[in-house]
Amino acid sequence: MRILLVEDEKKIASFIKRGLTEQHYTVDVAGDGDEGLYLAQINPYDLMVLDIMLPGRDGFAVCRELRQQNNEMPILMLTARDDVQDKVYGLDSGADDYLTKPFAFDEFLARVRVLLRRNQGQKSTLHKVADLELDQISRTVTRAGTPIDLTATEYALLEYLMIHAGQVVTRTMISEHVWHQDFDSFSNVINVYVNYVRKKVDAEYPKKLIHSVRGRGYMVKE
Repeated sequence: MRILLVEDEKKIASFIKRGLTEQHYTVDVAGDGDEGLYLAQINPYDLMVLDIMLPGRDGFAVCRELRQQNNEMPILMLTARDDVQDKVYGLDSGADDYLTKPFAFDEFLARVRVLLRRNQGQKSTLHKVADLELDQISRTVTRAGTPIDLTATEYALLEYLMIHAGQVVTRTMISEHVWHQDFDSFSNVINVYVNYVRKKVDAEYPKKLIHSVRGRGYMVKE
């Protein structure tokens, strides 16, 4: 899952990014409203975490502009202001949720998961293909009941493949959802990581679940 964090306070941005990365999310950071709006317009994100008090356009303006452009990406607003009218204004601007600083990071992660799940149009957070299971809540992966230890990038890659199980996922789609916005999709990094995941998921089992589709991309299927 790829998240855009728009936050001008560097310490807060670094803290949130580190926490999200530890949970295997891919995170791009923008330091002002104009940059955040631009990145949201050129990249496909699964969620935006948007501060209100920003240089350039404030969070309200960014949110309104995106909604006027029919961008339906979930938006979680963050602010140090806890006035009820600010919350109402934020939600009326098109935000999906609103969290006041300071906040408990566990609550923040729970709200992120809810918005991501809502965006996927599904209630289940458990994805299964044959005996391979990926749980988006616990961020764990097992094969035939045996835990599989994945790095953050390996997990993000497998998660994206599992969400689209039975469908061909192209290199462009993978680069847009698993790597940062400055990633070069023409490099061989995607191939390298697909091979890493294959070794951990398929190598010890006779039934292979991760398949290459020549000239198109990759697919997880039985």
